Amino acid sequence: MRAVTPAGTLAALEAQANPARAARMAAYHKVPRRYLGLSNALCNDLATDLRRSLSLPDRLALADALWRTDIFEARITAAKLLVQARIRPDDHGAWALIQSWLPDLDSWAIADATAMAGQRRLVADPARLDTVETWTVSSHLWTKRAALVFTLPWTRQRHPKPAEKNARARILTWAADYTTDPSWFIQKSVAWWLRELSRRDPDTVRTFLARHGPAMKPFARKDAARHLPPSPSLF
Repeated sequence: MRAVTPAGTLAALEAQANPARAARMAAYHKVPRRYLGLSNALCNDLATDLRRSLSLPDRLALADALWRTDIFEARITAAKLLVQARIRPDDHGAWALIQSWLPDLDSWAIADATAMAGQRRLVADPARLDTVETWTVSSHLWTKRAALVFTLPWTRQRHPKPAEKNARARILTWAADYTTDPSWFIQKSVAWWLRELSRRDPDTVRTFLARHGPAMKPFARKDAARHLPPSPSLF
C-alpha cells in the first residue's frame, strides 16, 4: 500500500476542490484562509478511511501536518482524524495535540470539529476537566468557549452517576460565570449547554435560568429554554 503523506492527503483534498463553493464558504466564514469548497461529508469520509489505515503515530503526525497548512478543509480533516472513543495504547499524544490547536481556533466550524475530538478525550479521562477549567479564564475567546463545547457529553447522561453529577454541577458553575460575558459566541455556548441539558434534566435548567437568566442576553436565554417542557402543574 502506498504510504500516506501530508502532501498526498492534501492533494486528494485539492483534487475535489470546488472554486465556486469555496468562494461562498470564504464569504460565509469571514476568516481569511484558503478554502477548497469541500463538503463536511467528504472530509469525514477521507478521515474515516485514514483512521482505519494508519497507525496512531502516523495519524498524529498527519493531523499535525494538515493543521499547519491552515487550509479550512485540511484543519477539519485533521480534527476528524482524532474523533475516536478509544485510542490505544494511550491517548496522551492525541489530547496534547488537540490542546496545542486551541490558540489557533478562530472560527466556529473548525472549533466545533476540534471539540468533537476533544469530547472523546475528556470522556476517556474525566480528570482532564481540571485542565479544561483553566480555559474558562482565558483571554482567547475560542479557548474560553471550548470549555463548554468540549464538555457537552455531560449534558447527555439521562441517569448520571455521582461523579457525572458532580462534573455537571461543576461545569454549570463555569456557565454561570459566562452569563455576564457579552460575546455572542460565549453566550451561545451557554445556551447550547443548557439547551442540551434540558432534554435530560429540565429542572436543573429551570433553576439555572431563574438564578442566572437575567444576566444572559435575551437571545441566549430564549435559546437555552427552547426545548424545556412545560412546567408541571401543582394541581
